[in-house]
Amino acid sequence: MSDANLTPLATLTTLRLGGPAKRLVEAADARELVDVVRTADSANEPVLLVAGGSNLVIGDAGFDGTAVVIRSSGAEVAVDGDDVLVTVAAGHNWDSLVERAVAEGWSGIECLSGIPGSAGATPIQNVGAYGQEVAETIETVTVYDRELGETVVFTAADCRFAYRDSVFKHSDRFLVLDVRYRLRRSRRSAPIRYAETARTLGIEAGETVDATVARETVLKLRRGKGMVLDAADHDTYSAGSFFINPVVEPDVIDVIAAKAGKPPPNWPAGDKVKTSAAWLIAQAGFEKGYGHDGVSISTKHTLALTNRGDGTTAALLRLADEVRAGVEAAFGVRLRPEPTLVGTDWV
Repeated sequence: MSDANLTPLATLTTLRLGGPAKRLVEAADARELVDVVRTADSANEPVLLVAGGSNLVIGDAGFDGTAVVIRSSGAEVAVDGDDVLVTVAAGHNWDSLVERAVAEGWSGIECLSGIPGSAGATPIQNVGAYGQEVAETIETVTVYDRELGETVVFTAADCRFAYRDSVFKHSDRFLVLDVRYRLRRSRRSAPIRYAETARTLGIEAGETVDATVARETVLKLRRGKGMVLDAADHDTYSAGSFFINPVVEPDVIDVIAAKAGKPPPNWPAGDKVKTSAAWLIAQAGFEKGYGHDGVSISTKHTLALTNRGDGTTAALLRLADEVRAGVEAAFGVRLRPEPTLVGTDWV
């Protein structure tokens, strides 16, 4: 465990925004991570956990407490019949895990390629993309319970996974230490469910392909939307999708269709319906690249709000306000943010 020099948290986030923390500490493994959080809790010091920084929007004033940079890494593998159980440290780079899984012939997360961030972040908001969610492969999540002061193992059912949601998302009680994934021993992908991916692959939804091909296809699709990190591309200076796709009552889809003059993209979500936040933003009149004050909607993808290199968090949230208000005025649907917001009262 080491104290780092006072450094703006912007250097630790994919948005490259955010002021400094009062104290910045690096934890190399689970033991150090628990120790530093327990110490901060004993002193009633606020704690901010940072790993890949891909889902964080931090205020310009920074964080008045201890920011803990999670540097743990590594994966343990156990064979279980036709499956493998892969237990991954919380700070382990997510895409390096996906890359290894495809190379080793472990199927089930190949369509989650190119997502920035760490393995420990994946259960928090049930990370998903291109037809896959980590809830489908997570076996257990080991956490430190800050209220009980002990380590606890959550089963997938305990995690209460839902669309971009889990028991971990709305509370800082649980500190993720490692995640165990159950993957199939196969060089074929899981069934391809996402229409865009299937169309690009030239297959029908539900078919499988070589997992390497699935990964390469998803990476290509993500790069086309500025969703694979690239220091030379300001479209990737983002927190990924800024707004969650709304889940609404079925009759709301009819209202949107009447106002837009055409039906929105929509998918069943239990007894409700999920629609596209990106489509709503575009139909409300916001074009790719629209922005001001050093921030803008991505030039490649309407759902990403980006720092053009000289933006501020305040400017980013003003743009988010403008977009959300425009969608609500046009369609009566209020968009919710997907990233975690720190040091700001924007919700």
